[in-house]
Amino acid sequence: MQPIRRIISHAALGAAISFAAAQTATAQRVVLPTNSVIIVRTQTALESSTATQGQTFETIVEDTVTADNYAVIPEGSRIRGVVTFVRPATRSESGVIEVDFDRLTLADGTSYTIQGKLTSTDPAERRQIDSLANQRVVLVGGRGGIGAAIAGAGSQTRSTSNIFTALGQLLSEGRNVSVPAGTPLAVQLESSVTLRGRNFRRGNDATIFTSTEMIRAAQTALRNQNYYRGTVDGTLNYATQRAIFEYQADKNLTATGNLDWRTAQSLGLNIGTGSTGGGNMVMTTEEASSLRRSAQALAARQRQDLSVTTTGRYSSTRFADADVDLWFALSAFADNASLYEQVIRGSSTSAGSTMAGRALINAARRVDSAISQARTSAAVRDGWVSIRSQLSNLDTTY
Repeated sequence: MQPIRRIISHAALGAAISFAAAQTATAQRVVLPTNSVIIVRTQTALESSTATQGQTFETIVEDTVTADNYAVIPEGSRIRGVVTFVRPATRSESGVIEVDFDRLTLADGTSYTIQGKLTSTDPAERRQIDSLANQRVVLVGGRGGIGAAIAGAGSQTRSTSNIFTALGQLLSEGRNVSVPAGTPLAVQLESSVTLRGRNFRRGNDATIFTSTEMIRAAQTALRNQNYYRGTVDGTLNYATQRAIFEYQADKNLTATGNLDWRTAQSLGLNIGTGSTGGGNMVMTTEEASSLRRSAQALAARQRQDLSVTTTGRYSSTRFADADVDLWFALSAFADNASLYEQVIRGSSTSAGSTMAGRALINAARRVDSAISQARTSAAVRDGWVSIRSQLSNLDTTY
């Protein structure tokens, strides 16, 4: 009777997890903070010889932007640009284009009004842009690897005539801006935007971390390396973003000022929890699906080794209670792995996903206990070692 009670308790645990996930299945609100940078690609060319003021153009977000492990801007979303100033090249001065970004349209058609400006991921250009507050940012013909330089051109409060004074020698080549279609540009948010986070997922290169825990951990790591001198308070302020940018520039990372995936890794942060050291993480749906299949196959192998028929008949004299206990434990773990996959696919918040991960690790520990007592085959033991390796994606201390 004890193995039956064990299965019942596992089923009850799985039902509780599923209920919790259902309760948290509403979309998570995620804020992309001011000065966040989004990398896009132009769909059409930008030419100062033909562009007109007020002209709009579309850019495409190529990689899903993830904020705090939620997909907030799916791949294929569009950000609309508007030409706010243009002057073609003359014999003595290069052409200039100024653009703003005013609308984000997600892949499903949902639109958000945004305030975005052009910036650069080139450290030298970015430092020039940030040398004065509230600079106008323009494309200048004849320089730069994208068909134009990106430069600060004086205060936004000053007239357009001051652009040329501020640019000085940058205008000397007398060439037009010529940015071909497919060129990557960096859009910097001038105000925060609140988006719906969907599909809790593992981070990627386009991940932006904004949680208090992650920012506090980054501030600590940056201060230890003499990049940050402010208060370690978890606030993503200008000083923190500037420290992140300088660190990225020195480490040859894409210099955006975002606390992104690669930067967090480089700083030694725990990407799963926002702190240094072990802790619970979350699998991707693909990883959860692979784990479930491995667990089901292993439970089936233990059943085969016990020579249990499809009707449940087996010889009770050939095997010890511990061997059957292991079969029940593996079967319960496979059920829990299936429930975990359902939670990952259906949950939109970290709370449900993290709770499910902890429950699955507890189920795995019950298998550890059962397998230590059983006389099982090498194939089953090796299979469980492989599954334990997969579980390291959930808890680095397991």
